[in-house]
Amino acid sequence: MTAPPGTPPPLPPLAGGRDGATALRPLLHTVLDALHTGARERGGPIPAGGPDTLAARVAAALGDVLPEKGHGDHEALRTLVHTLAAGAADPADPLCAAHLHGPPLAVAAAADLAAAALNPSLDSWDQAPAASAIEALLTRTLAAEFYDTPHPDALVTTGGTEANQLALLLARERHGPGLTVLHGANAHHSVPRAAWLLGLPPATTLPTPAGILDPDRLAEALAAARGPVLVTATAGTTDAGLIDPLEAIADLCGRHGADLHIDAAYGGLLALSPRHRPRVTGLGRAHSLTVDLHKLGWQPVAAGLLAVPDTALLAPLAHQADYLNAPDDTDAGLPDLLGRSLRTTRRPDALKIATTLRSLGRDGLAHLIDRTCDLAHHLARLLDAHPRFELHAPPTISTVLFRPTHTDDTHLAALRRTLLLGGHAVLGRATADGRLWLKATLLNPHTTARDLDTLVTLLEGSTHR
Repeated sequence: MTAPPGTPPPLPPLAGGRDGATALRPLLHTVLDALHTGARERGGPIPAGGPDTLAARVAAALGDVLPEKGHGDHEALRTLVHTLAAGAADPADPLCAAHLHGPPLAVAAAADLAAAALNPSLDSWDQAPAASAIEALLTRTLAAEFYDTPHPDALVTTGGTEANQLALLLARERHGPGLTVLHGANAHHSVPRAAWLLGLPPATTLPTPAGILDPDRLAEALAAARGPVLVTATAGTTDAGLIDPLEAIADLCGRHGADLHIDAAYGGLLALSPRHRPRVTGLGRAHSLTVDLHKLGWQPVAAGLLAVPDTALLAPLAHQADYLNAPDDTDAGLPDLLGRSLRTTRRPDALKIATTLRSLGRDGLAHLIDRTCDLAHHLARLLDAHPRFELHAPPTISTVLFRPTHTDDTHLAALRRTLLLGGHAVLGRATADGRLWLKATLLNPHTTARDLDTLVTLLEGSTHR
């Protein structure tokens, strides 16, 4: 039946409210079908053809991005989600192993849907009553995994970069703008960038010829430093997954009165595995600690943490805005959330994390961590035994560096791009010992030994074309 002229169009349904689930259910079927057809069209870890080819495909599929007349919910979802999936670099594909960007667990993605539908914002309690309580429980629980102290706490961040920035900010507020930041050349780029962003003196980079922070070099730098110092160590480097000697570094910081921050975005969750926990002994001696659960926690991005041994260390972040945390509301018992982040509007990322922890438990997560690390060692053994490849070193966590024998850096870089642009495999690159290496960062626990055989066979063929 046609509506009379001048009748306004029906309002699109909302995701929340009493009828939100009813409105979402048919749309989810369309989304899931489009995810399936898009992945089937892609057929591999990444679409073939390169940036220009993919941009042309996207433009052709979308046409007019802002049409005069809308196409409706189902058509829009089919088109956009299919296009996204067909053009994705899918970390759930075993041959997509370039970066510290893991495939999310289905249960975490499902929980994230609920967060999107209800849309809480964690900048005031009246916008997120249950979400703020979930976050408070989660952050205290996870902080207690690293700190055996009476009042450990953690902030939810967008990832390691934000967590590292907050760590330097808190150190600056403790010690003033003359704070000296010492870090190894192996540190994440966000550390010196945070020093610049916060107006601190340029961070001092210490050489790491073996890929890790050398306690002797650090001792020399601490002895020469004047004024307050923050040392940043790394538990899981981006290039090779290496772990600094945390206990020795903590001893030196204690001896020289320096603060210690540990960027454990990659390796921090090894603490949940009884088998791998000894690799990160010393985490609990840091004044602050970065951990990412969208790496070895298998969460949709973003899911980072900054953990501290005592909630009082977070006091410098306190902030007041009458419309969000009026003093009389706070005095009346409404939780004050503004000091939990430098962001105002903030998603309830704690929900997906808490759902995953409840679903898998400690032993389930430990199993995924152990299996992923085992896969990296299996790949390393395959490459080490192969006459056409050179292994840089056995993996510390789940990163494997290798290169074809008798290949220079120029040809190695071109080989990586050939595999990438052909849609065959997504591998990273890293420089170590003055040479360029291919990098396989294994974060997919569903990868099998057969998948790794396939990767080696593909590489073997590509190096001899």
